[in-house]
Amino acid sequence: MKNQVRAHSAGAAARADHSIFTAVAQASKSWKEAFNSGDAAAAANLYEDDAVMVVKPFGTFTGREEILAFWTDLINKEFKEVVYIDTKAEIIDNKSARVSAQWKMNKAHGVITNETWVIQPDGRALLREDHFEVAG
Repeated sequence: MKNQVRAHSAGAAARADHSIFTAVAQASKSWKEAFNSGDAAAAANLYEDDAVMVVKPFGTFTGREEILAFWTDLINKEFKEVVYIDTKAEIIDNKSARVSAQWKMNKAHGVITNETWVIQPDGRALLREDHFEVAG
């Protein structure tokens, strides 16, 4: 009986992890599609209202309004075609995951050191923290 309980618990944990990874992967895909189509508002709407975005060397942007202004400026300067390379994701807890990756686009490249995605009550994942570096 003890092994059956462990197997059930392991199965439940695996399903929960899969659910988090699926929500985060979908939200991340939606963010990249929004950015690449030039829709800064849709990209910013994938952040929590009070999210924090740290962009080295440009500074810290707090809240969706500041984040929207950053992405609007970048899109207006014709930055696009972002892709993630060597993406890694890890579960933080039963409602969040962390993503890191290399990234590149038409006019810059760099590294994502921490995207913290949090599952919302409606099941969507939104960014709570976004830390990345621009290398060139």
